[in-house]
Amino acid sequence: MASFGYASTAYHGAGMPDPTTVPAAYDGVLWRRTLGYLVDIFCIGVIAIFVWIGFAVLWVLSFGLLGPVLWFLFGLIPLAYHTLLLSGPWSATLGMRLFDIELRSVGGGERPGFLQALAQTALFYVTVGATCSLILLVALLNRHKRTLHDMLTGTVVVRRFPALWNATRETWGR
Repeated sequence: MASFGYASTAYHGAGMPDPTTVPAAYDGVLWRRTLGYLVDIFCIGVIAIFVWIGFAVLWVLSFGLLGPVLWFLFGLIPLAYHTLLLSGPWSATLGMRLFDIELRSVGGGERPGFLQALAQTALFYVTVGATCSLILLVALLNRHKRTLHDMLTGTVVVRRFPALWNATRETWGR
């Protein structure tokens, strides 16, 4: 995006770097995020296979009475996977870690809390399901490569450069 000669003041004091002052924070975020999600789908699939085996045993032992409850719990696997890993100490899923990106809160740059990660994950699945993934094109239209669920929950996905962030944190808002 062009700044038209004006200094960026929209993120002055905010917890995320401005693309004009720290462009490395957003370099390759879109393709890293996409490939990271493909890895996450594989991880969720592996977890789902093991959970399905356990649920099948429980279903047989309960003579099918636990079937509806087990199917409901089975559907929560992707939600739990993303929420627990995004709110964890790495603030990234396994796929995101593999491609050196992490989720950060806009207001301060800290890792998202459990409720913020839960809201981000739930909004992701609702918006992607409702629009057949077309809503993800929003990331192509803004400088921070943020999707709608990122904007609604106050999060941003950035590259993981701990030394760079510590050295330039004071200059982000300038």
